[in-house]
Amino acid sequence: MERTKVVIMGAAGRDFHVFATRYRTDPSIEVVAFTATQIPGIDDRRFPPDLAGPYYPEGIPIIPEEKLEAVIAEHGVDLVIFAYSDVSHEFVMHQASRVLAAGADFGLIGPDRTMIHAVKPVISVCAVRTGAGKSGISRRIWELFEEAGLNAVDIRHPMPYRDLSRMKVERYGSMEDLDRLEVTIEEREEYEHMIAMGAVVYAGVDYEEILRAAEGEADVIIWDGGNNDLPFILPDLEIVVLDPHRAGHERLYHPGEVNFLRADVLVINKVDTAQPEAVEALKAAAALHNPDATVVLAASEVIADDPDALAGKRVLVIEDGPTVTHGGMGFGAGVIAAQRAGAAELVDPRPYAAGSLAHTFAAYPHLTEVLPAMGYSAAQLADLEATIAATPCDAVVIGTPIDLSRLLTIDHPTVRVTYGSADAGSPTLADVVAGFIETHVSGGVEG
Repeated sequence: MERTKVVIMGAAGRDFHVFATRYRTDPSIEVVAFTATQIPGIDDRRFPPDLAGPYYPEGIPIIPEEKLEAVIAEHGVDLVIFAYSDVSHEFVMHQASRVLAAGADFGLIGPDRTMIHAVKPVISVCAVRTGAGKSGISRRIWELFEEAGLNAVDIRHPMPYRDLSRMKVERYGSMEDLDRLEVTIEEREEYEHMIAMGAVVYAGVDYEEILRAAEGEADVIIWDGGNNDLPFILPDLEIVVLDPHRAGHERLYHPGEVNFLRADVLVINKVDTAQPEAVEALKAAAALHNPDATVVLAASEVIADDPDALAGKRVLVIEDGPTVTHGGMGFGAGVIAAQRAGAAELVDPRPYAAGSLAHTFAAYPHLTEVLPAMGYSAAQLADLEATIAATPCDAVVIGTPIDLSRLLTIDHPTVRVTYGSADAGSPTLADVVAGFIETHVSGGVEG
């Protein structure tokens, strides 16, 4: 049989999941390569044979996306599948044009074809953009399940930045697990806040096996999405978070618009810091494009542990890396806290950027007053530490989901900023979760 030759474009997440659910056991398909982008250091490696399956005894190469045309020509590729998230619709079609011009077909795989069916009830938390505030919503949902006497296990979107074979199925139940597995800053930011509450978090590469392991200890599953990607597990209830600081983006980015149109519940987050007209614009968009969705208003409470230390000071603000890089935000919780506390100046870190961070600033020119917490490798951590040390300031605001001062040496005084979810109207998240429990747990209906 002549096999259809396929390339999967990705960023070490949905691309691997598409392969595992659609192509790994298909003898009519030959995946000749993955391309990689967005995340530093994930290209120029190989998807390992033990994860690739019997049709790929040597594994599958992972190459930089800029080599796409060369791979199409070299292998006579028939089809290129686009499988990564938080990019504009225009960007997707530019990639499609590259592929078509090179002589291959271009495609997208629908979410229903890659979702794994669970035997326990599943609630998903996704978004229309990176940095919309999914983490606070996921934490609140976990707390509501705990208050109801239910053991909710959090399954997180993949972050396979380390040894893929060792990451096939990973369970995080303690801070020691994070240290033992030597996770990156980006992984800590997603796992640590849940573990601190007592939650168990699963992640990795093979989500069929991850789900089955999680079901062994869960009453309910929370799918904790990444970027604005689609759920990997079929949800019984789809919650999608909207960001009024980027009103209008719900229809401009892929696959965030798919989430927007599929959602059972739309949470308009950050209403306490957004312009009222932006919140109203999102309400109108929801009513027009997804009128059957329940709309919930939520505040994203920003709390500085020592706001007085920022008043009148020149401060360096460190923000969550993905939110302010490919998420496109110019600020986050750290900037909001600094401005509320009366900081005299937000120091521009660009002149002091070390190593890889200089390249990050060049790639994201909208960043002028914040330092993204990039930490995908030990080298990037060192660059981050050096940049902080070189930046002249009176204090450092740590606006990341984890306390960076535990991982880095920071000589400046530091102020930690945290955030969580609070009700800002009716219905509330508590109402949503109570209805979910009545329908899918108490009523005995399982996914």
